[in-house]
Parts: sequence; C-alpha cells; structure tokens
Amino acid sequence: MGRKSTKWGKKVSRYEGKVRLKKVPAKKLVPAWKEKVWGEETTKGEERSRGEETVFLEKGQGEEEGRYQRAGRGEGPAREEPIAENPGKERVHKDQVEEYGRGQERKQSSSHVMCGPAMFPAGPPWPRVRVVQVLWALLAVLLASWRLWAIKDFQECTWQVVLNEFKRVGESGVSDSFFEQEPVDTVSSLFHMLVDSPIDPSEKYLGFPYYLKINYSCEEKPSEDLVRMGHLTGLKPLVLVTFQSPVNFYRWKIEQLQIQMEAAPFRSKEPCMAEEVCSMSWYTPMPIKKGSVVMRVDISSNGLGTFIPDKRFQMNINGFLKRDRDNNIQFTVGEKLFNLMPQYFVGVSSRPLWHTVDQSPVLILGGIPNEKYVLMTDTSFKDFSLVELSIDSCWVGSFYCPHSGFTATIYDTIATESTLFIRQNQLVYYFTGTYTTLYERNRGSGSWVRVLASECIKKLCPVYFHSNGSEYIMALTTGKHEGYVHFGTIRASDDLELLYHIPEFIPEARGLEFLMILGTESYTSTAMAPKGIFCNPYNNLIFIWGNFLLQSSNKENFIYLADFPKELSIKYMARSFHGAVAIVTETEEIWYLLEGSYRVYQLFPSKGWQVHISLKLMQQSSLYASNETMLTLFYEDSKLYQLVYLMNNQKGQLVKRLVPVEQLLMYQQHTSHYDLERKGGYLMLSFIDFCPFSVMRLRSLPRPQRYTRQERYRARPPRVLERSGFHNENSLAIYQGLVYYLLWLHSVYDKDYYFFLASNWRSAGGVSIEMDSYEKIYNLESAYELPERIFLDKGTEYSFAIFLSAQGRSFRTQAELGTVFQLHSQVDVGVVLADPGCIEASVKQEVLINRNSVLFSITLKDKKLCYDQGISGHHLMKTSMTVNVVGSSGLCFQETHLGPHMQGNLMVPVFIGCPPGKRLAFDITYTLEYSRLKNKHYFDCVNVNPEMPCFLFRDIFYPFFLIQDLVTGDSGSFQGSYVLLVVGGGPTLDSLKDYSEDEIYRFNSPLDKTNSLIWTTRTTRTTKDSAFHIMSHESPGIEWLCLENAPCYDNVPQGIFAPEFFFKVLVSNRGVDTSTYCNYQLTFLLHIHGLPLSPKRALFILMVSASVFVGLVIFYIAFCLLWPLVVKGCTMIRWKINNLIASESYYTYASISGISSVPSLRHSRMGSMFSSRMTEDRAEPKEAVERQLMT
Repeated sequence: MGRKSTKWGKKVSRYEGKVRLKKVPAKKLVPAWKEKVWGEETTKGEERSRGEETVFLEKGQGEEEGRYQRAGRGEGPAREEPIAENPGKERVHKDQVEEYGRGQERKQSSSHVMCGPAMFPAGPPWPRVRVVQVLWALLAVLLASWRLWAIKDFQECTWQVVLNEFKRVGESGVSDSFFEQEPVDTVSSLFHMLVDSPIDPSEKYLGFPYYLKINYSCEEKPSEDLVRMGHLTGLKPLVLVTFQSPVNFYRWKIEQLQIQMEAAPFRSKEPCMAEEVCSMSWYTPMPIKKGSVVMRVDISSNGLGTFIPDKRFQMNINGFLKRDRDNNIQFTVGEKLFNLMPQYFVGVSSRPLWHTVDQSPVLILGGIPNEKYVLMTDTSFKDFSLVELSIDSCWVGSFYCPHSGFTATIYDTIATESTLFIRQNQLVYYFTGTYTTLYERNRGSGSWVRVLASECIKKLCPVYFHSNGSEYIMALTTGKHEGYVHFGTIRASDDLELLYHIPEFIPEARGLEFLMILGTESYTSTAMAPKGIFCNPYNNLIFIWGNFLLQSSNKENFIYLADFPKELSIKYMARSFHGAVAIVTETEEIWYLLEGSYRVYQLFPSKGWQVHISLKLMQQSSLYASNETMLTLFYEDSKLYQLVYLMNNQKGQLVKRLVPVEQLLMYQQHTSHYDLERKGGYLMLSFIDFCPFSVMRLRSLPRPQRYTRQERYRARPPRVLERSGFHNENSLAIYQGLVYYLLWLHSVYDKDYYFFLASNWRSAGGVSIEMDSYEKIYNLESAYELPERIFLDKGTEYSFAIFLSAQGRSFRTQAELGTVFQLHSQVDVGVVLADPGCIEASVKQEVLINRNSVLFSITLKDKKLCYDQGISGHHLMKTSMTVNVVGSSGLCFQETHLGPHMQGNLMVPVFIGCPPGKRLAFDITYTLEYSRLKNKHYFDCVNVNPEMPCFLFRDIFYPFFLIQDLVTGDSGSFQGSYVLLVVGGGPTLDSLKDYSEDEIYRFNSPLDKTNSLIWTTRTTRTTKDSAFHIMSHESPGIEWLCLENAPCYDNVPQGIFAPEFFFKVLVSNRGVDTSTYCNYQLTFLLHIHGLPLSPKRALFILMVSASVFVGLVIFYIAFCLLWPLVVKGCTMIRWKINNLIASESYYTYASISGISSVPSLRHSRMGSMFSSRMTEDRAEPKEAVERQLMT
C-alpha cells in the first residue's frame, strides 16, 4: 500500500478504484547530517554510505533518467555543518566529477551527477541558519532570478484603502471605524437641485455613512507623487464590493451580490500652492446592505498608468463599538489598551483562531498569559486592538467542579456572525454586538453574559459552518458531568454517534507513506494520544489527530499517514476548506497537507524556510526578524497567514504575513534535487523537475454566473464639468445617493430599476449623470480558473477542459485486443467526488501528439438522487469535486510575477439544491394572448387597469408561468407541475381576506362535498391524497364555478355592471414537480369580472325590476288620461287667483282716496265710474268664456 526504498521500487497510484504499478528509480540514502541533541553532537547514519557519491548514465525513454538520494530521519533537531567540514555531503569533489565525466565521455553519453539529499515530504526539523552557506546562497539567487526580472519590469506597488466618514473626506492621515449602519440623509437636498436630470423626484434619496479612500504606494517613492502621476496618466481604481450572505435565511434573502464602482478623484483639503493639485485620493461610496455584515473589497486597476496588482481588503461592520458622551469611539466589550508589551506575546504558545467561516465580521484571539486581554479585529488582522474584557475574574470551586487553578487568561475564543464566546477558567461568557443590519431593533448586549452556570466547562469548540439558519458551538464538560456535550444554542445533548474505535498504539508503517488500518497490521509501542477531530463538509474527509494523523473519506476506513513523525504531537489544524490543511505541533512546527493525498510536508523549520528567510533578511523585510513568536496560523481566501510578534532592537511589532507555501515547497525541492551536467569544460547546475507536465491551462469554461449565482451591478461616478476631472463634495454625495438607490431598487421586486436607465443630461448642480453607467451585468466572462463555488439544480451539468503539456516524451502505444495500436499518454487526470452517489463525472481524453499535449474534457452532472426540494438558496447540500493530475501533489508550480502558484490540484465546492436567484412569476402577457386565442374573444373590465388585467368569468382561464433567473437575466416558460389554490379573496381590494386551511380545502379540493368549490378543471391528475389537482402548462385550463357556499357566490354588484371579485391565488410545485430542486411558491391577485348572480337574487332583482316597470307603465297611462283635467283645473285656479288679486287692489285704492280733498273726491268718483264701466265691459267676455267652458 505504500512505497519502499528498494532498488527498483513500485510506485502506487490510485485512479478510479484501480491500482497501477509504475517502475520508478530507487531512492539511495546519502550521508546523514551531523546532529546536535541537547548539547551532544552525534552523527547519524555514519554506517549508511557516508560520503557516498553516485554518478548515473542517462538512459533512454522508459528507463532510468536520474536518481536522487534521501536522508534518513533523525531523532532530534538536526544541525547543518559548513560545507568545507564535510565536502562529501553537499557538493561533489572537482576531481571526482572530472574523473566521472571523462569516463562518461568515453562512453559517448552525457553525464549527470545527483547531489545532496532528496526532497522529502517530512523530515527532521532544521534549526535557524546562523551563516548563509555558499551553495544555498547560489540557489537562492538562481531561484529568485525571476523576481529580479519582475522587479525590473514591474514596480512593487500596492493599493492602500481606509474608511472615511463624509465629513472627513479630503483630510489626510485619518481613518474611521466601521460601526455606523443606518443610512444618512445627507444627499436629498442635492437631488432637489437636479431639476433637469433623469431622477425620480418623488423618491427620497439617502446615503451611506462612509466612503472608501484609495491610494497606492511603491517602494522608495512618495505616495502623493504616485497618486498624482496615476491620475494624470488615466489610472482609475475599480472597486468590487462583495456582500456575504447572512446566516438567517429565514429573515433575509440568500444571494451572492456584488457591486462594481469606479473611484472618483478628489483633491485634498490641505492648503496647496499649486495651480491644480498637490495631493489627492480616489473615493467611492462604501455601500451597506441589509442582512450583510461581512464585505470583501477588491481593488484593481483600469489598465492605464502604473501596474498595480489586485488586492483584497476585509471591510466588516464592528458591532462592538459605540460612541460615548464626548463622541469618542470605544469598545462595548471592555477597554482598549495601547501598549503591546513583549511579555504578552514573547515565548507564548500559539493558539487557533476560531470563527464561523466567512460569516464572522469580528475576529477575537485570546491566550495572553494571566491577563483577561484579547486581540480584536474587523479587518482580518490588517489592523487590530488589544482589549481588556470587562468580566469579573471570579472562580468558586465546588464538589462537582474541581478547582484546577485560577488564572485570568482567556483560553477559548469563538467569533460568530454577531456574538463572541469566551472561556475563562471553567466559565463561559458571551457578548452580542449591535447589528441593526441583522436584527434592526437589536441594540446588543450591555455586558458579558455568563451561560451554563451550573456546568463545569473544560473546552469550547467551534462549529465552522452554519446550518438551518443558525450558528452553533460545542462545550465539553468536566467534573460531575464529565463527558457531556452542550451543543448549539447552549443546550444539553448526549445523543452522540460512535464514529471510530481508535487503535491503542500507533501502527508500524515499515517504510510506507501510508497504511490502511485493517486490524491485521503490527503496532509500535507508542500509544496513540488523540487530541482532536475535524471534518470537511465539502469533501467529507475526516481527520483524527494527536501524535498521529488518521484520514478517512467514509467514516469507516481510516488511513494512517506515516510521513508525520510519531515523536511530534499536533496542537491544532488550520483549514482552507479548499483542499489545503496546515498543521501546528506542540513545538510550533508547521506542516502542510493536501487533502486526499498521503504526503505531509514540513514547512517550518525546513531547508526551504532557511532559503526563504535568508532572502527576506537580505532584502531587509520588515515582516521578518531574528526573534519572532507566532501567535496563530490561519487561512484567508485559501492563503495561509501567520500572526507573528517580532522583536527588533528591543522593539516589538505585531504583524500579519503570508506563509509562502508554494515557495517553500519549491525551495525544498530545488535544494534537495539538482543536477550538475558537464557542458564542455565546465559543469552546469540544473534542477530536476518532478512535475509530470510543463503547462496546465483551463479551457472551455462556461460563463460563470449561471453556476456561481453571482449578481453584479456596475456604478460609475457622475461626470463633473470641471476640466481637471476632480470631484467635489456635492458630486461625491450624488454618487453615494445613486449607489444607494440602485441597491434599494435591487432589494425590492415591485419596482423595475430599468426605468433608472435614461439619456445623458446636463444638470444645474454642475454634474452630468449618465444613467447607462448604473446597470446590472449579466454577461461576466470566465477568469480562466474554476469558480469559487458551483450550484447545481436537478440534472444540471458543468463542463470544462484541462490542457496539459507533458514533460519530455510521455506517449506510448499499446495494442488492444482486436484493434490496432492505440496511443496512450502517461499524463493522467483523476476526478474525486465527495458524494459519488449524488453527482457523477465523466472524463474524455484527447491526445494532441503534435503538441505533446493532452486535452481532458470533464463534465460534472447531478444525478437527481440526493435532494428533495427547497426554497431558493435554502438547505443546500455541500459536496465537492477535486481534480488531481497524477503525481503532481506538491511538485508542480507556475511562475507568475506575483510568485509561484501551485498547480495540479483543483478543488471546487458544489452546492446541490435550488440555486439562489430563481423565482416563479405569473406570465400575464402570454396568458392573455392564449386566452384570447382559445376563447375567440377577450373582454376587459370597464375600468381598465394595465397592471392587473381582468378575465371574464364564463371564459376558460389558462394560466402560464415563468421561471425568472435574476442572476443571468434569463426568463423561460415553467414546464413543471404545480398545484393552484385560491387562498384569499374579496369583492374589492380593500376587502381582501385570507382563508383558513379548512376553507382553502373546501374551496379548492375536488373531494369537497359542501358545495363550496370556486373552480374546477378537467385535469385528472391529483396529489397522492387526491386532495388537489396537479396542473401543468399543458393542462386544459380552469373553469370558474363559485358554488353556493363559495365566497364569490351571490356577490352583490357595486353598480349597474356585473359583479367582480379578486382572488388571491397561490401556486406551488412542492411535492408534485420532478423537474427541479426548487420549491417555488407564488402568490398573486387575479381580477375576475362578469360573475353570475344567485337564482334567488336574480329572481328578486327580476321581480323588483318588473314591478318598477309595470308601475311606470300604469303611471304613464294615468298621466295621459288625467292630463287635460289637470290643465283645466290649473287654469281655473289661476283665473280665480287673478280675480282675487284684482279685487284686493281695488279696495285698497278706494280707502286711500277717501281721505283726500273734495275736488279730488269728485275726480276720483268720476274715475271710479269710468273704471267700473270698463270692468263691467271686461267682465262680459269672461263670463262668456266661462259659459263656453261649462258647456
């Protein structure tokens, strides 16, 4: 099962369950190193070929091309001696080389001399180098030559980013803490000035509390000059902000959201004597999204000006800060300290950094001896604070919790999305931060809260991944309740599963790299001392570790990795969850392992580390010192980092630095495997490349958004009218408001942000807003690498290709039965699936012999077996696909201007289930068209509403639905099955009512016997219990019934038109659709008009209408008959009224005239007589008329 050091050993490789034996050169032992153990100098392996040197002839294809030697592993730390003291160990005598060379020349072959010990995955620890040795210095120069070329062509420049509040924009040397979370009203007044710009004046525009201030610096050049030069040469930083999805998917929508912004140049506010600018920076808004507290900021260049590599920053919300009465920022968990004393860190053992992966905005690290101090950071230790926690350092022992010794040290620290957990002595505390973006009204804890007060806790353990919308931790007890595990939200549980019986002793590997534990192997006398267990949920690999390392992929069969020495003991492991694992031992050694492989590499101390540290000390790097202490080791974005305390000239410094794993492995390989080849009269130094390929490229990669579900928006700053291109505070505020409004439009579905796209206008505010600059990107191209993650729906495939150029001659012909000779490549690719019962992979090989290359086409496909249905983005199944080039683990590197990059091992997390960003929508357009086609007509409501068309009651209703992909912008007809239910309704929008479960059953089930159905269909397919109809896009349609006990029955019309009704319709494919993993649920309103009346109400209305009609007819007839009499009576009444008025006037006149003089009386009498005669004359014709009327 392993590989032994025999003359011709057999290399074992596994591919798709088959074992293939390959003939490889044997490993020769070289002279052992002198070792110094506890002050005694001993020589190991003197009997093993001390001073041996071997010269081999280069042979033909398929034969031995060279040999390498391997040193034996010693018991204690090894000490390397100067070369001159033992010339037979690390270099070849000139005379010997010349003698061998002459001998080889006589044989007409080129000679190769293999020198030095071979590279070994694990070996004895190497001490710190005191003197840089000549050969290693030469190797360091050769290995670093590419970096000299890179420095010559590319300046080592780097982006710098800080956070600024709006009021501090333009100030130099200021940086603000990220804890304000509410939008600010600082931009609405500016938008009212933009009267001629394409904005919505009815909306209230808000802004974010912070801006990102961006600069860059290069070695030995002032930053101000560089930034100014970059601006003049057209350089513009591009900022990509990625929002991490929240844990609680029940409250917040799960989505992978990004926004890409172009930074705006801004002059510094400091006094300047120059005409245009002295110092400047670039600014972009720092957006905040509800439900997200972890954000990644990637800074890149637009390709103009100085070459600056991309850089990533962590910009997380710190919910453990607040303002005091004096408006100063302080911690809520304790008091900030400003002195990093050496006794806090020097000589202190390292400890793990525990947190929920990708979800914790604030990281916390304890372990400072005898102090209740912790290190806190919200930028992943780009900067940090030393905080003294405000907890009571008390301890009361009891009979069930033994007093093991009091200390103020904070031992176990775990950070989650909003809460910090710590353990001091045997007590557990937690503190919840103030995160209004997560909980809105939550103001956080006021102080540390003690939990599990009745328990004696000896260890807190993290749960690295959240699930079911929650985060978890584990607490291990001691004392009275020894062995109990408190899990989750601090509740007890003893329901544990027995995983594996660990052997009592460490197995005897007998020279093998690994050993399958079957129970039949022999064992050493060293007892196994387990200390921890770890499981990667993506590839299902389980590691059990202590003074050994066991690995399993199925929880049943474990493999013992023999490369890790049993003399060491593992303290903790750091995981990338993308295939790499770093191991820290009790003696602070660092080891490295690729998951799924069997080789364990020692990174520190090692020869590779000596070469690396030598180069860094020669470059006078500020990240390295002769006296340093590692505080923790952790992964960030699949890269390994150290937090190290450096001591230089009695001054301490805490730094975060990258552990160059690729460089260390490459240095170890080159310092252990090199070749001296004679070229004429001199020897040429060359290195042996053990990588089976020379070039590896990914091809035929599909566009990523369909699989990564990454939504991306683009925003550019408004164009300023100033000729220099510099922005002012108003234009930056407008930029902030536009970005805020764009994200707000994304968060609501009832508005379409496309109306936001308009033409270019000149504004009275001095800026020009280009609405085409605010858009959603649907056509992202692949970055020539596998995506960060892949989401697979039911039956979905993901395909790509790997192009490999082989080393030397790597093809052979093989005769197969019944065929001609077939061409085969010795470069093989293996695909490892974490859950082969759920996903499958196919590999197709194409040999390109004219290019000495092989093209492997790989297709990953879901098998439709391991998942039921779920809401979009919820309860996804974690698995993974790993692609390995056989024989490349830890041996293949690609040189780039940013350093070597490891190749040959690709690991992609895969999520099976309903991908985020998909939803079901009512296709109103096609429904109307199809209904008009089928029913031969369409009658809309009298009062037309374009947003809610009406459907006639007597027409057959044919509903159609769409699947909208909010990530890619695709929209297609839903072809699956669904259940349609009327779950509410009312005659008007204001009177809508939600129905109870019993009512929903009665109104929609074909089994209903209460005469309450609202609708029916001719579809015969029903659910398993026959309770509801199962419909599809091919269903014959819906016929409206509204039976006697239905809510739409006997609806009173609101006017002279037929009754109307609004139905609240629920459509769901849960449990009835086999075409997708998505559990779609859609609720929409349906407006139906032309509802019929009930027979009783119709008869009543008919009777009332008939009665009214008959009454009107009778009234008309009576009116016609009586009208002449009415006219005659009216005429007589009018005549009598006129006579009465005339007689009253006469008597009134006579009485007034009687009091006058006699002459007047005489005249009045004569007038009276005259008037009387005239009256009599007038009365005669009237009497004649009356006589005629009477007759």
